[in-house]
Amino acid sequence: YVCSTWGNNHFKTFDGDIYQFPGICEYNFVSDCRDSYKEFSVHIQRGLNSNNHSEIQYILLTVTDFTVYLRPKLAVVDGQIVKTPYYSSGVLIESNDIYTKVYAKLGLVLIWNQEDALMVELDSKFNNYTCGLCGDYNGVPIYNEFIDGGDYNSITYGNLQKISKPNAKCEDPDETQALPSCSEHRDECEMLLTSSAFADCRLRLNLEMYIQACMQDKCACNANEDSFCLCSTISEYSRQCSHAGGRPGEWRTQDFC
Repeated sequence: YVCSTWGNNHFKTFDGDIYQFPGICEYNFVSDCRDSYKEFSVHIQRGLNSNNHSEIQYILLTVTDFTVYLRPKLAVVDGQIVKTPYYSSGVLIESNDIYTKVYAKLGLVLIWNQEDALMVELDSKFNNYTCGLCGDYNGVPIYNEFIDGGDYNSITYGNLQKISKPNAKCEDPDETQALPSCSEHRDECEMLLTSSAFADCRLRLNLEMYIQACMQDKCACNANEDSFCLCSTISEYSRQCSHAGGRPGEWRTQDFC
C-alpha cells in the first residue's frame, strides 16, 4: 500500500519495484487516473540542495477540488499560507521539525521528511486506478516486463510522467544512459543492511532491492565518504521496516548517519 522516493533519486512503486530516475522537472508521483472522476493527485519536484544532494523541493497535492502546496516548514492551502495542524474538507495537515504529514479521508496518507524522503500510503480501493512514478498499483511487479524489458527503461518511464508546464526550465534525463553496475560495493551494503539492528526486517522487506539501491548510491558518490550516499537508503530500509510492522534496532552511531 506504500509508494516512496528517497535519497539519490530512488523510487519504490506500490507493487514493490525499486528504480532510479534523476529527473528535476515536476512529475506525477501518484494520481487517481480513472477517466470519469479523479479523486486525488500528488506531484513532486526534486532538485539538488546546496550540498549537491537530491531532495524534494515541493509537493503539490490535490484532493477533489482542494489544493495543498508543501515546502519544508510551509503549507499553502488554496493559495493561503496556513498554520498546522490544519483541518478542512476531510484533509488534515500536521507538521513538526522533522516531518510533514497529510491525512486525507478518501484513503491517502502522505509523509515527507522535508528533505529527500516521501512516502504515500493509499487505500486498496485505488488498486488498478493509479498512474505516475508509483506505477499502477495492481499488485503485479512490473519491473521485468515493463521497465527493464528492451528499450523501455526507468528513465523512459520517468520522462513520461512529466507535468508539462509552458515556462518550466528543466531537461529530460538522457534515456540512453545506462546505470553502472556497482557490484564492488555489494559486501559493504549487504553488511550494513543485515546488521543485527535489522534482524526484525529481513522477512518483511525485499532485502536485495535495498542492497541494489545502496550499491548505486555508493557508485554515485565516487568513493567520497559522504554519509548521504549510504544513510538515505539505510534510513529508508528502516522506515519501510517500521511501516511493515517491524522493529529496527538502533543502527545510527556517533560516527555513522
